[in-house]
Amino acid sequence: MNANHLINMAMRMIMRRLMRSGMNAGMGAVGKHMSKGKEPGTAPDTKQTQKRARSTMKIARRMGRM
Repeated sequence: MNANHLINMAMRMIMRRLMRSGMNAGMGAVGKHMSKGKEPGTAPDTKQTQKRARSTMKIARRMGRM
């Protein structure tokens, strides 16, 4: 293995970890935003949540191709 290969491998591992934490934070923020005006204990609007999750995953896949 050469140095370039090792550096690329390390950068991919770091970027995956950062992407995962960003996705978790974003989904948590969406969940908080969705439940802001509702009564505690009520289920979030599942269609809206699914739509947002799909669009977020599409964006993540696009970013992964770069």
